[in-house]
Amino acid sequence: MKLSVYNKIIDIMHEHNSRDCLPLIVREFPEFSISTIGSIYAQDYQKKMKKTHYFHYNSSKQEQYYEEYLRGVQNKERHILLRIANEVDFSPALLARMILERYLSATKYGGDNAPRSYVTKLMKDNTLITDPILSSEIHECLVSDDHYGPHVDNIKQSIGHEYECKLNRILDSLKFAYIGEDQMRTRGFDKTPDVKLEVPFSVDGHVINWIESKASFGDETSHRGYLKDQFWSYWNRFGPGMVIYWFGFIEELDTDREKGIILSDKFPKNIVRMNPVMK
Repeated sequence: MKLSVYNKIIDIMHEHNSRDCLPLIVREFPEFSISTIGSIYAQDYQKKMKKTHYFHYNSSKQEQYYEEYLRGVQNKERHILLRIANEVDFSPALLARMILERYLSATKYGGDNAPRSYVTKLMKDNTLITDPILSSEIHECLVSDDHYGPHVDNIKQSIGHEYECKLNRILDSLKFAYIGEDQMRTRGFDKTPDVKLEVPFSVDGHVINWIESKASFGDETSHRGYLKDQFWSYWNRFGPGMVIYWFGFIEELDTDREKGIILSDKFPKNIVRMNPVMK
């Protein structure tokens, strides 16, 4: 995807400020799948939450949201947290966690912060929350949030695993010898790509020693982070390799081919196998 097209898609998303615009974008840009457009939307939404994080998480705002929640409970309202999240344009799951932290601080920890691990445990299993109204409100936020929360994390993990399996099936069908992350970790590697080829192949004259599978769209922010935290580490340990962004990527980001990292949106067909040396 060209950067200019990506920017047009982002503009439409900002204009509508809702997932309801996704079918409209797919109709306008039929060359891209709903998975690609949905991934772009999710990334942009998460960027917005990071930018506004400081606004929602200051102590006065947290207290304001918590008091509004308590008033709603007193007035026997329903969907209180979802209403607040929509009114302030904030992630329902993030708001639910904030309210849970404030509730635990007030009712169980004497004004101190609850341990993060305990809050996470309750978010993953809201039946453990003793207050039935809060438990129900938090559950509603979690199932309504497409971008944050333990349910979304599980879905992302499942999709990521699905595409790793797809990559493995392709390599198996082509009879490539390779090892996966678990095997590499048993050999003492701390940072590992999804696949390390036992015998490299080449694509457009570029040698491929490893392949990383990303079940997402490659935008500038995510790709820059992956380069820093993952890809260059793989390059240091295993040499040149390839990243597959299964939901597409901004073409202008594919600038490191000569340095040893190429980008693709599928497993390439124009591969050249290395012939074994006969003795």
